[in-house]
Amino acid sequence: MPVNLPNPSAEKAASNEQRPSAPSAYTSRQRVLRALHHQEADRIPVDLGGMASTGIAAIAYARLREHLGLAKEPIRVFDMPQQLAEVEPEILSRFGVDVISLANSLGEAPPEFWKPWRLPDGTACQIPAGVDVRPDEESGGWLIWENGMPAQRMSAGSLYFSESFHPLAGMTTPEELRQVPRPAISDEDLRFLEMRAKALYENTDLAILANYGGSILEAGNSLRGFARFMMDLAEGGTFLQDLLGGIVETQLSNLSLYLEAVGDYVQIIQFGDDLGMQDRPLISRSMYQAWIMPGHRELFQHVHRNSGCAVFLHSCGSIYPLIPDLITAGVDILNPVQTSATNMDPLQLKANFGDRLTFWGGGCDTQRVLPFATPHEIAQHVAERIKIFAPGGGFVFNPVHNIQADIPPENITAMFDAALGFRYQ
Repeated sequence: MPVNLPNPSAEKAASNEQRPSAPSAYTSRQRVLRALHHQEADRIPVDLGGMASTGIAAIAYARLREHLGLAKEPIRVFDMPQQLAEVEPEILSRFGVDVISLANSLGEAPPEFWKPWRLPDGTACQIPAGVDVRPDEESGGWLIWENGMPAQRMSAGSLYFSESFHPLAGMTTPEELRQVPRPAISDEDLRFLEMRAKALYENTDLAILANYGGSILEAGNSLRGFARFMMDLAEGGTFLQDLLGGIVETQLSNLSLYLEAVGDYVQIIQFGDDLGMQDRPLISRSMYQAWIMPGHRELFQHVHRNSGCAVFLHSCGSIYPLIPDLITAGVDILNPVQTSATNMDPLQLKANFGDRLTFWGGGCDTQRVLPFATPHEIAQHVAERIKIFAPGGGFVFNPVHNIQADIPPENITAMFDAALGFRYQ
């Protein structure tokens, strides 16, 4: 079915006025489900903040709120490492967002859940009270302490935290691995997730994205350190088998509990495992098939066997050679669709995989367009992406990964207004 693409002027694209709501025969949840079933609705679904990699940096969010004329209130940072803002209902409404995160509190947490802090640019904000953040006397930045040691570091002048501790880095034998305790979701957390999922299902018409995570490659990198785990994969052997076996077993056990709690209420289970760099996959296809894919298949197929949920995989970078294997493993939705990476051309992706994958992202290039183009140029760029990805469904609009701290609010508004201006015919 043909699509009707907007051609807004720069002034209209950059407008910060409230957009009028057009009548629709579809709820947001129905709109997303149609996209996942490769069917068209009235417009493409829109996501902002449905999971950590479809969100917005708190610094950019503060500027966006001011640009839209909203009251000055402390920004709430729900994700400390990536410095991501909690997207509030008025912003979700303004940009026609159809998706809600199961993990994001959306103001439901009591005031004592939060404590004051300041963003790297000095903007006042609130962060979870349980985060143990301390000044780093050595670098002039900040440290996040976990389990009695500095686990995350933000250097002076940086905008984000990065891992500074890898608990299994020094281990060399399977015997050592067997002594490592395996984290489990608590009964208290499961009860909270179930109540929240049920409330969202019954009290909103939004599609609910359950932010499970469930990484394998990233878990290995986190536990061992990137360089050491890459060597593990190259060397193979019993230690790697036991390490990956323990990761998958832990993830599968927690996933079973997670699905029992929320599977009747949510529509999408989100996993994350970055497999790509800017110009190639992080590991070869044969290495992926040998070591990572079996665990992916076990987890993804468990979702399909035990729920009606779609499997969402966040995987950055140039991953084109791995996409057929991801589909075989059970991926239904691919994010962030990093079209600026090598071999990730939108036309090629839609032509070769558009009947088997829903592309959740790819709607605007956040590396080369969103930071630097004018609002009018961004509107044209978004229209071009919609023309490629939208026909036949299978597309949820989101830029490639998070909206970064330096993005002008006019560009953010132009991007979402261009997406909302699109209608199927």
